[in-house]
Amino acid sequence: MNIKKVAEHAKVSTATVSRLINKTSYISPATAKKVWSAIEELGYYPNINARGLASGRSLLLGLIVSDLVNPFFPELVKHFEECAVKQGYEVITANTNYDPERTALRVRSLIERRVDGVAVITSEMSQTLVDELSTRGIPIVFFETGQVRENISNIRIDYEQGIGEGVNHLFKLGHRRIGFITGPLGLKSSQTRKSAFLKFSRKLGIIEKKELITTGNYMIDGGRKAMSELLELKERPTAVMTSNDMMAMGALQALRTYGLHVPEDISLIGFDDISLAESNDPPLTTVILSRVKVAESAFESLFALINSDSKIGKEMWIETKLVVRESTARLIV
Repeated sequence: MNIKKVAEHAKVSTATVSRLINKTSYISPATAKKVWSAIEELGYYPNINARGLASGRSLLLGLIVSDLVNPFFPELVKHFEECAVKQGYEVITANTNYDPERTALRVRSLIERRVDGVAVITSEMSQTLVDELSTRGIPIVFFETGQVRENISNIRIDYEQGIGEGVNHLFKLGHRRIGFITGPLGLKSSQTRKSAFLKFSRKLGIIEKKELITTGNYMIDGGRKAMSELLELKERPTAVMTSNDMMAMGALQALRTYGLHVPEDISLIGFDDISLAESNDPPLTTVILSRVKVAESAFESLFALINSDSKIGKEMWIETKLVVRESTARLIV
């Protein structure tokens, strides 16, 4: 069995099969799928070690995420791996649990394993580490924490679009006393989401009340604790937005503990649109952040840095938008 037979079976040129196997240039996902299907059907096994030696590459990519318990990240990992496999790469995934020190250790460990590139899809990244990695010469894609330069690309999220839509939605429903549960304030993503909430609240003339802003940890228990704090206020909020869906799930638990119902007593909006959001009771109104787009953008930009002659990275923006379900309702006075 050889690549000529694979090419004939896939109805492509031998050069295309060779480029895909040896990573010498970009192959469209549709063509890559045809070639890998032919390889599988014919039982052809390229010598990965030989390929790596010939190209001077490991054919490994590192993927660092914050929390594999949060459904957002396993879904992202799945899509990233699908992109990588189509181009013949294997992926080593590392979990940080939102710990900056662990993030630094995992990044350095991946570099020591000679990965061809790293996608750092987490916001708990110190500027010191970003600067250090930028001098290593290894292609890296950051999630909001990087500065575009040689071998460095950066993914930015348009938080304002979706969060602004969420605030406007609640305002139109008559809500003026709106609570907000942030993520850990040491994380850039938390600060950005909080700033977006405050910006659009001010635009609508909603008076800022510090007691309505509480801090969570991006996990269910943090959402439950933060919502409990809001419910202990003398004047409770009539609606609450959370910085992610996991905290919205925790907030819902707290509301039930207090004998309150969503949306009859309090409206609730999450962020991320994880798989649990739509199947939740009630289905959660939330801000969509596409894991597919994040994963595809991360892989494609990393692949370009590894394989193109130009090593200058780029900045990519990903939009967010509100999806209205059944956890928000008009305020009844």
